[in-house]
Amino acid sequence: MQQHRIVVIGAGYTGATAAGRLARRLRREDVAITLVNPEPDFVERVRMHQLTVGQDLRHRPFSEMFADTGVELRLAKVTAVDVDRKVVSVSDAQGAAELAYDTLVYAVGSGWNTQGVPGTAEHAHEIASRAGALRLRERLAGLGAGESVLVVGGGLTGLEAATEIAEARPDLDVAVAARGGLGDWLSPKGREHVRKVFAGLGITAYEQTAVTGVGADQVTTAGGEVIPAAVTVWTTGFAVHPIAEATTLEVNGTGQIVVDRSMRSVSHPDVYAIGDAAEAMGPGDKPLRMSCATGTPMAWQAADAIAARLTGGKVPKTPMRYFNQCISLGRKEGLIQYVTADDRSVNAALTGRFAALYKELVCKGAAWGVANPLLGMPARRRPVTQHPTGPATPAETSAEATAA
Repeated sequence: MQQHRIVVIGAGYTGATAAGRLARRLRREDVAITLVNPEPDFVERVRMHQLTVGQDLRHRPFSEMFADTGVELRLAKVTAVDVDRKVVSVSDAQGAAELAYDTLVYAVGSGWNTQGVPGTAEHAHEIASRAGALRLRERLAGLGAGESVLVVGGGLTGLEAATEIAEARPDLDVAVAARGGLGDWLSPKGREHVRKVFAGLGITAYEQTAVTGVGADQVTTAGGEVIPAAVTVWTTGFAVHPIAEATTLEVNGTGQIVVDRSMRSVSHPDVYAIGDAAEAMGPGDKPLRMSCATGTPMAWQAADAIAARLTGGKVPKTPMRYFNQCISLGRKEGLIQYVTADDRSVNAALTGRFAALYKELVCKGAAWGVANPLLGMPARRRPVTQHPTGPATPAETSAEATAA
């Protein structure tokens, strides 16, 4: 039988995890797995705030990670996807090419979101990518004592960026501008700890402050206030890559691919979408937020569903729920905010040095899981018996309902 061609585009936490798990689940003689990514090594996106202040991160080349796995790495940039012809257009040093697939795993991910605020693209820095973090690293290194750094956005990324910069550079004037209250989604204990850490690091918090314009050395707010900022760091959320929206895939209003419980596109059954690129539902039929904590289980679910459908097995159901939010507040402080299954904060929280160590273990564990794709889970290789390109059969639908 001809090999079933699986193309995975994007090698962040979700794409790399899915490719490795597929290699673990399926036999090499039955499938050809191609992983497409523009960079040759894995980027620990959850550590970009550390990279900005001069910390060196471990080098993790894909050539080593996927050696002897059967996964073929294609270093190229994805320029388009034609889901009707079932081809991915790529561009590399040799020029343009097309990769045909039988099953596509779309894990292109997301980048920073300027929210359309004037001046942001020209003057602000982003840390959603390694290139952006390195540019900010160079800019911060050139700042003199007393100069101002403003982090716009009071979410997880904003809190981590501000505390990391303030701890590494106590000579700088670091501030955060948040649309709401500082850590207002956290429990009372969590909010109190964030404020305590901010006070200890000398970080100014501009609360209930919407930034409406970014200049070279200042920002303006909806209230007409001007806040000085030699450097503005923009952390107001993420935006998905526009490739999916240019296809005939069903997407939501923000360009995320709409998927079912197995991460399969609701409009094209030979396409699976995972991570930030997908709109997947969690407990209470609430969309899962963009995060590593969300993307990794989505990758497990997609890979296991593909393997099950190819081998005639029952599609398993990976729990899509939350347990906690892990926040580093510099290298010495942290916050582990426990949450409900649908990501609402509860009263329980860990703080301080132990929480910082907890977060570090989580980051190391996530990277280890990507870097060791054939370890840590039992092999269940079964021969491919079918090419599941059509709608789910009644038997398959029944099996999925049972698994759920």
